[in-house]
Amino acid sequence: MQALPVRLVPGDDVRHTLEALARNRALSAAFVIQGIGSLSVAHLRYAGVDEPTVLARDLEILTLGGSLGPGGAHLHMTVSDSSGHVFGGHVSAGCIVRTTAEILIVHLDAFRFSREPDSATGFPELSIHPQA
Repeated sequence: MQALPVRLVPGDDVRHTLEALARNRALSAAFVIQGIGSLSVAHLRYAGVDEPTVLARDLEILTLGGSLGPGGAHLHMTVSDSSGHVFGGHVSAGCIVRTTAEILIVHLDAFRFSREPDSATGFPELSIHPQA
């Protein structure tokens, strides 16, 4: 297991940047275990809804977590606005860093993640494989 601290800078797209980092570093199985920072816009997909909701205002990232692998990312985030209202959901493309995002990733080098169709859910779900 290897810890990888990461800082995203203004203008970075959280999802795209983390997926690119996973590809560039050949992370076969990793978890984002925490993230904090700020966004200028968030695209969050709420439970049971097909399209993300766009929150276009200054936001604080309260939590960020999920999995990263060759098949992409599965990330969830909670954010708060200047009134203290909290929103949370699935991280879609378009979550843009305002000032910073400080993220801790853990690479699980003994495993490989993939996304495979799950007949019970109808979605491509995490499949965990030991590295040979």
